[in-house]
Amino acid sequence: MARVRSRRPAAAPPAAKPEAAEDAAPAGLGFEKWMSFLSTFIAPATLITGLLFYFGYVSSRAFFLYFGVDVDVLGLSNQQFVMRSPGALFIPVMVLLLLAAAVIAVHRMLRRRLAASAAARRRVAGVLGWTGVLLLIAGLALAFGYAFLAAWPFYGFATAASLAIGAGLAAYAASTAPPPGDAARARPLVVLLVAVMVAGTFWATATIAEWWGRGQARTQAADLSTLPAVVLDTRERLAPGSPAISLIELEQERDAAGEPLPGQFAYRYHGLRLLVRGEDRLFLVPDRWSPNASTLVVPLGDDIRVRFRFFPDENPPD
Repeated sequence: MARVRSRRPAAAPPAAKPEAAEDAAPAGLGFEKWMSFLSTFIAPATLITGLLFYFGYVSSRAFFLYFGVDVDVLGLSNQQFVMRSPGALFIPVMVLLLLAAAVIAVHRMLRRRLAASAAARRRVAGVLGWTGVLLLIAGLALAFGYAFLAAWPFYGFATAASLAIGAGLAAYAASTAPPPGDAARARPLVVLLVAVMVAGTFWATATIAEWWGRGQARTQAADLSTLPAVVLDTRERLAPGSPAISLIELEQERDAAGEPLPGQFAYRYHGLRLLVRGEDRLFLVPDRWSPNASTLVVPLGDDIRVRFRFFPDENPPD
């Protein structure tokens, strides 16, 4: 019998392994994930409103403190603090947005170039991680050296920026190239580092808001003519404590004995500007501010009479 030789079907050639996509994300938590985590507690409107209130408060506190006034005694509403915040936040917010865009662009570039080489990814992550650690150590050293460095004008910003940038670099390194088999254990570390970065950014932005408020106060003090002029009449004599404030004694009606009739305004003060109206009082400053000048606090009531003038007060009225 003829032997029938069975022919086995030719084995299919091994399927070509799909090339790793250029955009494949490295193992680990991933930059995008912790950026998403960061956005979850930045987006809510209530938090944004709270931040606007805080930065408005910080800048207002620095502004009024320059004139010797504690902002807490003004009785300003939350809405007023929020309305005062945009100027203080404009520059830092623009800088942060531009930095965020730059970080995302650099990350995408590195991601494409390092996706094919785990060794190169680990080297880059190591450089960024150790740079972040050094910045964190520098920030902590500055923080603990407050007693010796507090007088340095850039102390607050330098400390906050070191902590924020250092934590950000360390978090990026830990999320991009975690140790082999330790991706899950790297997650809590990254979350904590992101929290430090957020806190440091908040601190740095608050410092900028304080600088802005103080700068606005110096600009305002250099030209108080933009504030409304005030003519103040009082029954009792005041001690304004500034040669820029002039006093006129008003004529008063008198009784038969020659004594002034009660309830009349006896004194008129010129050379005042309205700095701010508090809840129940006026805060007045002299026309020309000087280092030894002071703010005059006048309670609102029947004992004073106030006129506002919004034009140059070169020839004060009688």
